[in-house]
Amino acid sequence: MKKRIIMIAAILVMAIPFAAHAEELSLESYISGFDYKARKEMKIDSESLVSGLEQGLIQLIDIRFKEETAAWRMGFGSHIPLNELPSRQDEINKDKIIVTACPHKDRAILAMAYLRTKGYNSKYLVDGLLGLAVFLRGDTARYFMEIMDSQQD
Repeated sequence: MKKRIIMIAAILVMAIPFAAHAEELSLESYISGFDYKARKEMKIDSESLVSGLEQGLIQLIDIRFKEETAAWRMGFGSHIPLNELPSRQDEINKDKIIVTACPHKDRAILAMAYLRTKGYNSKYLVDGLLGLAVFLRGDTARYFMEIMDSQQD
């Protein structure tokens, strides 16, 4: 497990230069250049997300509507509804990998593509917030929140 976390961390660290040098591009350019590598790079799973959050390499953005987050939310990450994303980019850290998430992944994919056209190194959470909730249970949740709380001190 520890080797896997170290490997994931190394992959995430290697992605940081992309974020620092990313340029805006049109959706047409993004789609025209889309290949198998781009398909792989746009995805992240809950285990890799949690590892990147623990290391401070990732900013998670919950892109659900306000009513959805009022009904239930994670105790971490940013909340920027998809329809507010264009006007709230100043809340997004270009020096981090941006992971967009919703309960499944449909809106998260749209947000990820939009952010990529704006020069962000963005990914979407493939197992969605529901999968993340399943991953963060019991001791895993306790350990993760202890780390997140210590980062805020």
